[in-house]
Amino acid sequence: MQTEKTICLAGGCFWGCQKYFDLIPGVVETTVGYANGHTPNPVYAQVKRHETGHAESVMIRYRPELLPLDTLLQKYFAVIDPVSVNRQGEDVGDQYRTGIYWTDEGDRETVLSALQRLQTQYAQPLAVEAQPLRCFYDAEEEHQKYLEKHPDGYCHIHFD
Repeated sequence: MQTEKTICLAGGCFWGCQKYFDLIPGVVETTVGYANGHTPNPVYAQVKRHETGHAESVMIRYRPELLPLDTLLQKYFAVIDPVSVNRQGEDVGDQYRTGIYWTDEGDRETVLSALQRLQTQYAQPLAVEAQPLRCFYDAEEEHQKYLEKHPDGYCHIHFD
């Protein structure tokens, strides 16, 4: 029997992050949304105006026997600037911060160990939040699979 787990990752604009994670074998499903803010049921316009404290994020359901969490995190680290505060690519603002938000307390040690290893590669402190997922609200339908609907849309992640 195959098991599935869930983790939420914030890596800048959620459009490109969702496309990137959708391409990784072992990922079952992704949903873009707003994580760990203070406003219930935020909408994109509020998040963009920095009114909610939420990070644009991707909720990832994956099969750990095909894609161990540590491997998934290494793939995540490959497409973010982990020392950039509230910025990824050309996107600037608290909603574009980086973060790893676990849904299973058993994942905490894996996340913290991966960040410790990553820190050895940088002189500056990492800017990646690491905490339990407190809340997640699905983004509006127009943002789901955005780059599939708009292949020429902006993305800070390069897929070539």
